Amino acid sequence: MSAPTQRTSIQLYRDLLRLLTHIAPGTSPKSIALRTTVRAEFEKSRNEEDPAKIEALKANAVRALSNYMLYQGGVQDKMKGGKLGAAMDNYHERSVQGMQRSGNDSDEKNGAAR
Repeated sequence: MSAPTQRTSIQLYRDLLRLLTHIAPGTSPKSIALRTTVRAEFEKSRNEEDPAKIEALKANAVRALSNYMLYQGGVQDKMKGGKLGAAMDNYHERSVQGMQRSGNDSDEKNGAAR
């Protein structure tokens, strides 16, 4: 087992709820929606007994926390003129362009099939 998934499910749940207070404080619609989503995901897996599946679910929760922290770090870095934020923007631009290209390719194939 890897170290990050050593946390119990309840600890991860509490960590996520604490994080939500930073993302969307108070009782805004965003805050309510995020809390509802986190609660629903944990409820969905409440009766899971397979240790491998439990570890996978816990790893997904840790990954979600890590991704958010990385994203926020990039946003803060970008505000300070750092390289991480710029690299994230660059990656996003390339991803969007790639999706647009594959969408155009599909449209051309669908048009040719008619």
